[in-house]
Amino acid sequence: MNKKIFWIYALSSIVYFIQGFEGLPSQGLFYYLKETLNFPPERIMFLSSIITLAWLVKPLFGYIIDRFLNKKAWIFISLGLDIALVLVLFVFPLPVAPLIALLLFNSANSALRDVGVDGIMCVEGKKYALTGKIQSIQWISISVAILITGIGGGYIAHKWGFRSAFLFLIPFYLLAGVITNFYSEDKSAARNSGKTLISDLKRLFAHKQLMIVALFIFLYKYSPSFGTPLFFIQRDSFKWGKVWIGALSSIGTVFTIFGALLYYKFSKKINIRKWLYISVFLGAATTLSFLYYTPVTAVIYDVVYSFIGMFIFLMVMDFMARNTIPGLEATSFAFLCSVSNLALTTSNLSGAILFPVLGLPWLIVLSALTSFLCLFLINKIF
Repeated sequence: MNKKIFWIYALSSIVYFIQGFEGLPSQGLFYYLKETLNFPPERIMFLSSIITLAWLVKPLFGYIIDRFLNKKAWIFISLGLDIALVLVLFVFPLPVAPLIALLLFNSANSALRDVGVDGIMCVEGKKYALTGKIQSIQWISISVAILITGIGGGYIAHKWGFRSAFLFLIPFYLLAGVITNFYSEDKSAARNSGKTLISDLKRLFAHKQLMIVALFIFLYKYSPSFGTPLFFIQRDSFKWGKVWIGALSSIGTVFTIFGALLYYKFSKKINIRKWLYISVFLGAATTLSFLYYTPVTAVIYDVVYSFIGMFIFLMVMDFMARNTIPGLEATSFAFLCSVSNLALTTSNLSGAILFPVLGLPWLIVLSALTSFLCLFLINKIF
């Protein structure tokens, strides 16, 4: 491994670790809103949704990163702003409105940093044929951070409250700054210079291959969701407690790490076209398996599908990275990620609408059948 690849791995790892670790104050914030301010669930859900709004404009962030300065500079900017923000959040006991506004700003910085490092992943990953390996490291890092925050966040919330949790983020922001400094970005790939907004939009939306990939990603990811009804079964029928459900989630996260490690090992060897076909049929089969849902199978599904799911997820992300547009890597990858997120949102909404009409068994069957909607596009892509 040469020095540059090492720093690409290190930068990708720390940025994604921070993305997961920034959830550290979330438990304490929830308890503050619920038990100190006595907010009802719907108000807490509304405020939480506001904080994540910044992630909906990732393509805009991507274009800014591709068009102005360079990816490394924007990562530095986001880290500096976040250090200032968390200090303000720690020092000042803010009313709810400015508190949520600063958390939204913090979320925007995280999204900006995510898009920047994803742009580096696309540029450098295609150059060295390492898109799959880099993304495997990214998602291993974020999974480890989620495991840590799941345990540490509750302890910090109990001992000191959510404001103190923000201080724990600062050492990682500083470490990310040091690692970013060691990464050397190629000047030729650093900026999409000499272009206008109109010409860039034409390149993006007139790029036939990218549009076909975007349609494929939407159809591949879309299927009416039935996760929430399964959660109700766990609580009401299985009588599972919160601790066990949380522990099962942590076990599932461990197996996602194993799935990411497996993709890291085989990412350069697998035939993505072949495995996309396999994953479509595998997805339909695993969906149908939920027709038989018992306390035992629920545990088996959570463990096995966490492992398989991460492998397939990284394969699709790798596929997306390989199909980004040169000079607009951050923009086009963020665009494909937004299409993927739109598909997941549509899945949740359609599942919510169809569940009371069809019932759970037929909703599962319909979800399995929609897995095949994307099949006709695979041959058009490769």
